[in-house]
Amino acid sequence: MKLTSNQLFKKIVEDYHLIGQTGIIQFTLKDLTIKIETKDTIGNLIQEWLKEWMKKEKIEFEENKNSQAFPDIYLNVEDKTKGLLEIKTFDFNRGPGFDLANFDSYCNSLLENAHRLDSDYLIIAYQMNGSEITIKDIWLKKIWELAGGSSTYPLKVQEKKKVIYNIRPIIWYSEKSKFKAFASKSDFVSALNETRYQYPKTHHYNAHWLKKILKNYKEKTGSDFIIA
Repeated sequence: MKLTSNQLFKKIVEDYHLIGQTGIIQFTLKDLTIKIETKDTIGNLIQEWLKEWMKKEKIEFEENKNSQAFPDIYLNVEDKTKGLLEIKTFDFNRGPGFDLANFDSYCNSLLENAHRLDSDYLIIAYQMNGSEITIKDIWLKKIWELAGGSSTYPLKVQEKKKVIYNIRPIIWYSEKSKFKAFASKSDFVSALNETRYQYPKTHHYNAHWLKKILKNYKEKTGSDFIIA
């Protein structure tokens, strides 16, 4: 069964009713089974569960052979410029602590793979009580719907000792967030470009970055988007 990201989201949320469901994390070795109450491995376990669920439902997909590379899953196995799906999980009580992407790698990847801008992020929030986890909420978002501004740069990033490492999400589901998510792909790319101009390590070679992104996006997708 071939599904788009939106169809997959509908299937797992509306048909399978995963939100609100609970599970137990445990580990068995020989004749001893223990309940796991640490959160170190929950993200990986949820991702593995999701892949097994997709196999059970006979949903077509291909895992990325490099587990450290983007994306986690290809939903369109014939055309890998489409159906790119990244899976993220987080503890709802602590907020989204994951990275959207490595800043340098993401900026460089767009030069040849600008279609990555249209990738989807399937985000699963959980709550944990002892060894029991409850699926609190699930979202399907584009990167610009998860990213926003900050008081330091036009784009919220993780910065240590004046070095930018990762693009970080805002709390997109809270109305109390000081910075809101970008309204469009154009707004996100514009903020990314402006951040590169302001960031000393990319400022000096940023002159043609945006033009190259727009050109590659047109080549890969056949579509344009305008930067105000």
